[in-house]
Parts: sequence; structure tokens; C-alpha cells
Amino acid sequence: MGETVRTLAYGSWPSPIDAALAAARDGRPDEVGFVGEEVWWTEPRPAEGGRRALVRRRADGAEEDLLPAPWNVRSRVIEYGGRSWAAVPDDGGPLVVFVNFADQRLYRWRPGGGPPRPLTPVSDVGGGLRWAEPQPLPARGEVWCVLEEFTGAGPDDVRRVLTAVPLDGSAAEDRAAVRELSDGRHRFVTGPRLAPDGRQAAWLAWDHPRMPWDGTELLVAEVAADGTFGPARTVAGGPGESIAQADWDRDGRLLYAGDRTGWWNLYRDGRPLCPREEEFGGPLWKLGLGWFAPLDNGLIAVVHGRGATALGVLDPETGEVVDAAGPWTEFAAGIAAYGERIAAVGASPRSAYEVVELDARTGRARVVGAAHDDAVDPAHYPEPQIRTFTAPDGREVHAHVYPPHHPGCVAPADELPPYVIWAHGGPTSRSPLVLDLEIAYFTSRGIGVAEVNYGGSTGHGREYRERLREQWGVVDVEDCAAVALALAAEGTADRDRLAVRGGSAGGWTGAASLATTDVYACGTIRYPVLDLTSWGAGETHDFESRYLESLIGPYAEVPARYAERSPAAHADRVSAPFLLLQGLDDVICPPAQCERFLARVAGRGVPHAYLTFEGEGHGFRKAATVVRALEAELSLYAQVFGLKVPGIPTLELTE
Repeated sequence: MGETVRTLAYGSWPSPIDAALAAARDGRPDEVGFVGEEVWWTEPRPAEGGRRALVRRRADGAEEDLLPAPWNVRSRVIEYGGRSWAAVPDDGGPLVVFVNFADQRLYRWRPGGGPPRPLTPVSDVGGGLRWAEPQPLPARGEVWCVLEEFTGAGPDDVRRVLTAVPLDGSAAEDRAAVRELSDGRHRFVTGPRLAPDGRQAAWLAWDHPRMPWDGTELLVAEVAADGTFGPARTVAGGPGESIAQADWDRDGRLLYAGDRTGWWNLYRDGRPLCPREEEFGGPLWKLGLGWFAPLDNGLIAVVHGRGATALGVLDPETGEVVDAAGPWTEFAAGIAAYGERIAAVGASPRSAYEVVELDARTGRARVVGAAHDDAVDPAHYPEPQIRTFTAPDGREVHAHVYPPHHPGCVAPADELPPYVIWAHGGPTSRSPLVLDLEIAYFTSRGIGVAEVNYGGSTGHGREYRERLREQWGVVDVEDCAAVALALAAEGTADRDRLAVRGGSAGGWTGAASLATTDVYACGTIRYPVLDLTSWGAGETHDFESRYLESLIGPYAEVPARYAERSPAAHADRVSAPFLLLQGLDDVICPPAQCERFLARVAGRGVPHAYLTFEGEGHGFRKAATVVRALEAELSLYAQVFGLKVPGIPTLELTE
């Protein structure tokens, strides 16, 4: 006999998905690569302080953590990071070069060969020396990479150049021993990609006030026998075209993903290979992200799609793409190739991100690392819907709707569920449709979630993402409200029990929504931007310090707009209860943003809570932090929506 289905109020459904489980499964594998025949990647360890471990899959299929705690393989270049490791096989075993998060030094190491040895020095000037996209070149005795070098105490006292670091450790205490390859004339650069014959190098560059999705230049330089670079020339891109990635094919022809047509498509020596209204690239939030990889047989592995992404193989001669068969409906940026083998990171609404290998010869795809396993009965997972809504001016708004779902519970027939509208960060990013136990934490208890890919999101072409140009705090707020109100109007959600939630740029959208609309009964605001007048002017990091010129407008031309849009300037309009969550080590959205906002809310009778977390930066990585944040958020909804949620600490709200 089947289990009896109980009728319980929304929010009171018992769930096996607790905050500890969601925290343990937080994060995903990343930075996949081949080391000879083996697939390697990095993986989060929430229970170990949030560090990232370097993991290999051995020939026998066993997975092995390569560096024990406290080693943390993670770069801080442009604060969001960049590819942090590389390895090459040789007779002595793999030669590994990696960035350690704690000191940001570059290290070399051989598994089983003693402790890692530093290759680069420490600097006490500003943010020091940081490295990304290492490429070991043992024949030259060097590792080529990107150097981010702080020249003063300010966040914008910084330069970035391509460098060659000696592999013998002679630069470990001597900055002068690091050879510079590029001239430093561009504010931002990606790592160089060497042509097969070693005679040319290609890389991307851009300058303030552009962000990399606005416009980048593809540079090429001749490489002399001694490893010095000749003058760089621009071969593609510019202020109005974003080149997301570049590489060389086996014949030395230059491949790149550019959006000159309004979509990131692939080109070879300037000729389009597969012109489509879909994306073969994406926003370069980290140095070294990749959406394609050339194969030895002349084909090209691609991550591509519109709204969602697939893993496929492109024939550059015919323009045909054959996608991998399998359960995965989303692939992350980051792809590697070895011969005709392809490694990527895929997920679906029923499975979390895992490392997938595709054999281009046979078309067979299989999981080779970080395999998803069901810690609970998957009947408790949400069942999402892909929806398109209409904003007030008739524009389309894309969203994923996750109704409350529980195999053993239903709500009374006369009750509508509460819903939380999730606004993603970026804002030039998107929410992928994948299994997320933080969403399941709420839906399995009877609280619906809707992820909104508001105007400005990626995955739908340049025109869609430029809807947010000078409209941040307007279009994103309107689009989220349109989804929330539509769900209420169609009888999917309870109009009186709507909440908004977001982190970083999504935290901005959440706070702006509370300050400018009456749509939501409460909100959860995580490590947000709240005060534009100070955030872009020295309070944030260099990478995003001029982002507001496209999102809001040049400050010199529209200074009043910065205050008009800032939630901190309109804190007196906030009347709904809210939860504010902040990492104390956050240099992207520092605690001062929250503190100014709270000072203007104080004494106004608005119930709220402010939780801070030591040792956390922009985004939460420690298991204990994720648990505290999730339970506090659920308690907020329980108090505001009148839910009976057993087994969680009560969040103390002050006025």
C-alpha cells in the first residue's frame, strides 16, 4: 500500500532536505582539464572552510584529492578569480602549477614528491601579487600566466600583464625575475594561447569603462625563439563587440567566439562557422572561462544554446552541431579536450553538476567525476516549469517556476502557496535550470520559488542583456514584479505572501524592490549593492569599478540618478520586514553598504535582522554560514507569512 498523503498548510510540510544537507551540496566542480589521459578538476569543500580541492580521476576510475587542507586552489585575480591550476605529464609524473588562495602565490608540485614549492614572491603593497591561467612550458623552463599587480593601497592601484615565471623557483623571492610578456597598455588581459607551432600568441584585452561583455579586443603577437613577444595587433573585437574566448585549431587557424551579430557565435580567421541566434560564448566573469575547445580531428567541442546550454561537437566545414545524448540539460562554462575526448560540467533539474566526458568518436557521454547522488528520495526534488511572462511594456521576461512539491503532502484546497522571487547576481548573468537543494529546501516545505532571468540576463542575445543599459534598478525590478504579480493573478501564488530574494546584484534588485514597490511582504538581501554613490567610487574592486557607467550612466552626466536609484537613499520607503546577510571579508560589496542602509532604517519600526559572517567574502562558502543563512531566511518567511515551520531557530527581528 502507498503512503497516505497528508493535507497540511503550505510551509509546514516535513522535509528531509535540511539546511545542513543543502550546505553540504553547495557549489559545483569547476576548472576541468586533462592531464594526459586523466581528467582533473577543482571541487568545493564546504565542511573544510569552503576551500577548493584539486581532484583527479585515476585510470581505474577512483577519485583522489591531490592537495590536503589547508591548500585551497583558487585565484583572486579580478576578485572573481581565474583558472587556478594547470598540469603537464612528464617522466617524473605530472608537473602541477597552482594558485593557493591564502597567499595568492603560484606553486609547483608533483604528486608524491614532497610539499609544494612557491614560484612567486609575496608583496605587501595593496592587494599584493595575484596570478591566473597558468600554462606550464617545461621546455622553456617557465609558466606563462596573467599577473595582477597592485601598485598602491587603493583598489584601482593595479596593473595586469602577461608574464613568464621561472619554473626553477628563482622568482620565489624576486619579483624582478618574473619576465613580462605584454606591454601593460590594457587594464585587463586574459592568458595567452600559443599557436601549435609556438610562433604566435593570442589573448583578449579590454579597458575601463567597458566590461568584457560590452567589448573586448582579440590581440595576436609574434613569439620569438627566446619567448619574447613582438608588437600586439588587434585582429577582431572592439568597443562594440565582445570576444569571449580565443584559441587555435590544429592547423594554426584562429578560433574565437564573438557577438558582432548580437549573439556569441564561433569564427575561424574571421569567418562564421555556425551562424545561429544562440550563444557559443558568455560573460567573462572569471579569466580562463571557455565555451569551445578544438579537437585533434579538426572538429570543435562546444557549449552552446539559447536560455539553456548543451554540450556538442561542431563540424566547422558544414556548420553542423551534434549534441551529446544524456540527462544533462545545462553545461557550465569550462570545457577541455584531449585528442577526441571532451570534459565538461553538466547538470539537470534532477541532478547537480557533475564532470562529464564525451567521446567525439563514438558520441558516448558518461559521468567521470563528482557524480550526483541522491541524498534523499528524489521525489522531494522540485519540478520546475520554464515560463515566459510579460512585463508592463509588453517585453518578454524569462523565468523558472518551482511550485511547492512534496510526495506525501498537499495543502488545503482553499489555500494558495507563498512564493519567493529569486533575482540572480551579476546582473550580467543568468539562473540555470539545475537541481539546487537551496530551492528544494523551500519547495519541499510548501514554499514556491521563481527564478527570474530579468532583462539584462545572458543567454538570450545582446539585445536582451542590453535592456538593462542605464536601467538597473528599473527593468530588473519591473521584471521581477511582473513575474510575481502574474503568478498571483493566475492563482499560482498567494498575493499577500510574496517575498523577494537575491545576492550581490540580486541583493540590489531585492532591496530596490522593497524600496520602490508594494509587491512583496518581505525580502532576503544577501551581500548587496545598496549605495551607488560610494560603491563605484573607490568602495568596490577595480574590475567592476566602472560597471555602473553602463548600468546607470556616466556619473559625470547623471549624478542625480545614482542617488535616485540607490536603495540606501530611499530606506525610508522600506516598510516590509527584511533579512540582511553579509560577509565581513567582502571587498566587492563591503559591509559599509549594509551599514549605511541600516542606519537609515533604524528606529522606523521596520522588523529586520542583520547577520554577519566572519571569514566570508562575496558569496558564502562555509557550511556553517550556509546553514545559518538558510534557517534564518526560512524563519523570516515563517514569521511574516504565518507558517508553522518546526525544527528551525527563530530569527530575532528588531525594529
